[in-house]
Amino acid sequence: MDIKNLILDQLREKRIVRASDIIQLTGLSRVYVHRFFRELLDEGKIVLIGKANQAHYLFAGTDEAEKKVKVYRVHRLLQNINLREDIVLEEIKKGSAIFDEISSNTAGIVAYAFTEMLNNAIEHSKSKAIDILMVKTPEHIRFDVSDRGIGIFKNIVEKKGLNTQLEAIQDLIKGKQTTSLAFHSGEGIYFTSRIADYLDFRSFQKRLIFDNVIDDIFVKDIKRAVSGTKVSFTIRLDLEKTLTDVFNKYSDDSFEFSKTSVKVKLFREGVEYMSRSQARRIAVGLEKFKVVELDFNGVETIGQAFADEIFRVWHAQHPDIRIVPVNAGENVIFMIKHVIPDLQLVNNL
Repeated sequence: MDIKNLILDQLREKRIVRASDIIQLTGLSRVYVHRFFRELLDEGKIVLIGKANQAHYLFAGTDEAEKKVKVYRVHRLLQNINLREDIVLEEIKKGSAIFDEISSNTAGIVAYAFTEMLNNAIEHSKSKAIDILMVKTPEHIRFDVSDRGIGIFKNIVEKKGLNTQLEAIQDLIKGKQTTSLAFHSGEGIYFTSRIADYLDFRSFQKRLIFDNVIDDIFVKDIKRAVSGTKVSFTIRLDLEKTLTDVFNKYSDDSFEFSKTSVKVKLFREGVEYMSRSQARRIAVGLEKFKVVELDFNGVETIGQAFADEIFRVWHAQHPDIRIVPVNAGENVIFMIKHVIPDLQLVNNL
């Protein structure tokens, strides 16, 4: 039985549907039925009106729904030429009310997840255009990032030498990988999948769904194949967990760092800090300090993306905070100077 289509059919017939209507028609449990209502909400097809016993659902986008629910929506079709995810995010913040009147915690989570998912599409999809949609309702924020590129599962199959897209999905779920590919299509996705309420990847004939509300992961077939990749992320506005909570819970030894009131040190010898994902994780919480000291002792090299994210992107967002790199070897110095030529470095402390 296709519960989602049943809900949509009932809406077409009755205009208003309650969970109890579907429970009565199917005999299924309330928890199971609510899962399909939540999927339709996350997909932006329906809206929830009222709470508790008064809760009912309408088709999204109708005049009645718009009058009853304050919805903010941003849609952009982006050309993937010199595209930067941080600039796209800033344009959304300045040009819409999506980030207005939400907590700094929620805003930080959405910003992290959006830039990670858009960066994946920019760097790996090989798509000429990327479609983004971001929606805020009174209950949640959702965004979609869609491309017509190689497809996330197919890309992993080719880069990792796997046999099937199911093997790629299994590899992706692990999150903790060691190749440079992992830093882009593993780390960012891994942590985004832990912080989301609902994260859905659709590519060709497969869907990978992380549902943290019920703490489960699903893999489903798609009847109508998706060209490229579509990523959908949803988070409640009243979310209590933080990015720091998630990073601390799932971080492994490759990303150890310690913090004092003025210092951050990278301790793990031999680790290469290459990606924006790593840089964003290290930067979480640093906005609390006036001076951030990054100690590169034992770090052989860093990537251009890592350096750019820390020393240009993050610093541009926090211009009053001083970043001081110390004990950097010539490889690290070269990459930092490549990004910020006039930055002062301190060595041999």
